[in-house]
Amino acid sequence: MEQKDLEHFRALLNQMLEEALKQGELTLEDMTDNNEICADPADRATVESDRAFTLRIRDRERKLIKKIRAALQRLDDGVFGICDECGDDIGVPRLDARPVTKLCINCKSKQEADEHLRGD
Repeated sequence: MEQKDLEHFRALLNQMLEEALKQGELTLEDMTDNNEICADPADRATVESDRAFTLRIRDRERKLIKKIRAALQRLDDGVFGICDECGDDIGVPRLDARPVTKLCINCKSKQEADEHLRGD
């Protein structure tokens, strides 16, 4: 991969990390600001459902932050854009679509097919 591509992905990943961290902070602020006391059980159920949904979103953000940091580490280690399975280069279009990926399109397709067969 060319140096300009690596610089592009470093900037993209840093931007994604900044946005994910900011969104995580907003989610936590929203949860702490939203300490409603509900007398009606239906209202309480709605509040709890919303809170569970927010926590699922927060968990997804946390996982994405971990993947972004791992991708930045792969950039530092000089292995960014190399498939973990087969060792081939991951295409730039795939990395543009999913910069945190560790698998080339062929290995990812095989992984998804195997998961489908197992019923995952």
